[in-house]
Amino acid sequence: MDVPALHPIDAAPTVPLVAVGTGRGRRLAVVLGAGGVLTAVAQVWLVPLLPALPRLTGSSATSASWLITVGLLVAAVVTPLFGRAGDIVGKRRMLLVALGVLVAGSLLCAVSSQLWLLIPGRGMQGACLAVVPLSISILRDELPAARVGAAVAMMSATVGVGAVVGIPFGALIVQYTDWHVMFWVIAACGLTLLVAARMVVRESPVREPARFDTHGAVGLAAGLLCGLLTVSQAAAGGPLRLRVLGLATATLVILVGWARRQVRTVDPLVDLRLAARRPVLMANLAALGVGFAFYANAMCTALLVQVPKEAGYGLGLSVLAGGLCLLPAGLVMAALSPLSAWITTTRGPRTTLLLGTNILTAGYLLRLADSHHLIMIILGGVVVAAGTALAYSGVSMLTVQAVPRGQTAAAGGITVLMRMVGQATCSAAVAAILGHLSVATSVGPVPTLAAFRTVFAIAGLAAVFATLAAILAPVRARHRARRLPPRRLIPFANTPAPALTCGSCAPSLSLASAAPATSAVPFAPALPPGAAVTSGAAVTAASAVSAVSASSATERRAATIGWSQWAVRRTPRVAPTDS
Repeated sequence: MDVPALHPIDAAPTVPLVAVGTGRGRRLAVVLGAGGVLTAVAQVWLVPLLPALPRLTGSSATSASWLITVGLLVAAVVTPLFGRAGDIVGKRRMLLVALGVLVAGSLLCAVSSQLWLLIPGRGMQGACLAVVPLSISILRDELPAARVGAAVAMMSATVGVGAVVGIPFGALIVQYTDWHVMFWVIAACGLTLLVAARMVVRESPVREPARFDTHGAVGLAAGLLCGLLTVSQAAAGGPLRLRVLGLATATLVILVGWARRQVRTVDPLVDLRLAARRPVLMANLAALGVGFAFYANAMCTALLVQVPKEAGYGLGLSVLAGGLCLLPAGLVMAALSPLSAWITTTRGPRTTLLLGTNILTAGYLLRLADSHHLIMIILGGVVVAAGTALAYSGVSMLTVQAVPRGQTAAAGGITVLMRMVGQATCSAAVAAILGHLSVATSVGPVPTLAAFRTVFAIAGLAAVFATLAAILAPVRARHRARRLPPRRLIPFANTPAPALTCGSCAPSLSLASAAPATSAVPFAPALPPGAAVTSGAAVTAASAVSAVSASSATERRAATIGWSQWAVRRTPRVAPTDS
């Protein structure tokens, strides 16, 4: 009788670990860190140009604001899709795809000033934000466990550093050249990183076979689009208008239906059961609040100092000066990366997250207290950036520790999804509030001081929401893999196997063969009650072991067998008898 063999499952794959201090480890950290910075720069460098975008594109202010919002919307949809694809087909492959899409979108924007071409190009640039969760997953597979915390802190810091450094860098280029030059610069940098990643990053063997959920991606995109339109319309004209109520109803119906389908789908785009675990859920809720609070600071600081003096509170600075006001915040975020890693290692990611969200709240209290003087504006931005750096590191590490290795990219994609939803919501809300609460000047309508204070108050509430989520997060959230030890092991090393008499089976069945130690352990078929098997074969392979009893829980899972790393599925319960 032919006996099918099982391939090993649930066995830890052999992954060569790379020390950070080695040459290849440094190159890997540099390439992935540069990718995180570039993706953030590509998203936020347009922020100082918001007042000039209607003139540059020949559109309205509301339409021009979608050049920023559409990238965050696409990122919110594509990030979990790329994260899931990374777990399925390979993280390196999806990292290269994300960088390639960034290059293509930048080239499309570089050759046109028409809004109908700029919006798709900006959407393609938004897809590159999947680089961050993919990089975190790659680092977790490549680095020793003791180095993962520092690596995650570094990748989390690149998002904030790129955001606050990208604004003055983009303002510098725009001040002295055409604004399309920035798209060419991003395309060139993206192409360079694409080649470097292809040479340095190697494919991880950690995979989780599944299929793509295209219906889930479409449903998520539709729900988020309706939600952003709801926020934009409500901030501009009030929440009780018929159009706003209709959009809110459509958002609720679409997202509820999407969630029901995700729960019932075998391979969902967003694993809601994974996201419902307490540490992951609290981390994602905190990421939502932190994303909103951080992006409000990045958008409003550069715009606030550009308001003309005739508005009564403005400083009348240039686009370049407005961008440079965010440079100290970027330096602080970069400097706090090792500190956040140390706090996470010694006190845990929950402590890092709590500290960051409390500093965020204090920063917005400072911004509400004084938004007139340049030094106080810069100081408030620095405090908010410091809290963001700690909070991002805590959120990412809390998620990494709470999920198994094979689901790191998917779980990281969910966290970045929530962060992008927070940033996209902030972008739509800030554009609507600043456009609605405005005053006429010689250079056109500009936001009032009350508009900025309204944004700061809402961002402060978002920071308080993130603090509450951090308080509810468990103190210990480390994932522990379940191990099922064998009940009994058959003797080996040329020891005769016990004879199993069988009255209903004429042929004999060998429980182990003389195959080499690298071959798979034979599969033991389920036997009916009372049946027996006769076998006089000896077990000659030194590493061939097999479980001879299994509980109902074992029948639902494969048992990891001792040191041999071979797994045996559905081993029947048989009792040895005297030969």
